[in-house]
Amino acid sequence: MTPSGKPRLSPDGQRLTLDLDDQTHEFAALWLRERAPDAETLDPRTGQRLIEAAELPLDLALAHAELDGDALALRFSDGHATRFPLALLRAERKPLATVAPGRTLWEGDLADPPRASFDEAVKGDDALLALLDDLHRYGFVLVSGVPTDEDGMQGLIDRIGPLRRTNWGGIADVKSVADAYDLTMTQRGLEPHTDNPYRDPIPGYIWLHCLTNAADGGDNTLVDGYRAAQLLAERDPAAFDCLTRVSPGFRYRDETTWLESEGPLIELDGQGRVTRVRYSNRTERVEALPAEELARYYAARRAFYELITSDELTVHLKLDPGQMLIMDNYRLLHGRRAYELAGGVRHLRQGYVDRDSTASRRLVLRRRLAETEEVA
Repeated sequence: MTPSGKPRLSPDGQRLTLDLDDQTHEFAALWLRERAPDAETLDPRTGQRLIEAAELPLDLALAHAELDGDALALRFSDGHATRFPLALLRAERKPLATVAPGRTLWEGDLADPPRASFDEAVKGDDALLALLDDLHRYGFVLVSGVPTDEDGMQGLIDRIGPLRRTNWGGIADVKSVADAYDLTMTQRGLEPHTDNPYRDPIPGYIWLHCLTNAADGGDNTLVDGYRAAQLLAERDPAAFDCLTRVSPGFRYRDETTWLESEGPLIELDGQGRVTRVRYSNRTERVEALPAEELARYYAARRAFYELITSDELTVHLKLDPGQMLIMDNYRLLHGRRAYELAGGVRHLRQGYVDRDSTASRRLVLRRRLAETEEVA
């Protein structure tokens, strides 16, 4: 869509108003100057800033602004001139939402989970990008055709990774064992939770690979934490506000490891959108806050717990050998039903891959495939 009307400057020139796509937007002159998309301001290859933004005059103003085709032609009071593509301005003025953009929220009635083929994603960029796009959009992907050897998922990790190593090593076993040092290695059910909130940084994506599953029960449970937070905000705003403000601690200890961190159960980004959820009943350690504040927190936590354990929001999946779940550990709450072994084995393998490498791979693939399509 084309802009309507001429750009307008405030009397002091420090603000520019522009009508874009039937909406009026305001931009600060100082912001436009430090983000100017020209080779003097931003490195053409990396997009990194070449000027020291903090040294720009705080009263910097626009001396002139006019539309020039699909761009704004700007001249600043420091003498710098640039053309600012309208597409960049549109990209920066995204509408506010309750969660980060590009996500599809879901509930327990999700009929068809996002799926991917291991072999296709390993061999082809198109399939890998489709997998990563679904992972970004839904928070999880069910991958089939994974080799059923112990490091079977490594081939796909190598396309995205690297593998995040922890005190448990790289890819670790999740199966029932005697004298288990972690509750995941027993046959008991596990409540919905996010992994490792006691780490800094928290692992971004969980890779859970099924080798054998002869158990009666043991279904994996998945809950969209973003949707749970959204519903809490709608149904109990006071509880939502409390869980964004109180930051309990989380702790894990064994003979060789002592890990501690903290953070709210519902974390917001700078624009007030839900960007991360935490929940780990086994490792949470809330401080001895004033009694009234604790009462509010406990009631808010209960309200959130009732949502994340509800049939309304819970999806059940039982992994077959050769299947794998990749889950966004900042968004998804996962658990499992209790199970019994009747002479068989339930053996899964689990690893972590961080968010930065995963996001980078998705964005680079998208750019490369777009460039290929342009050439074709």
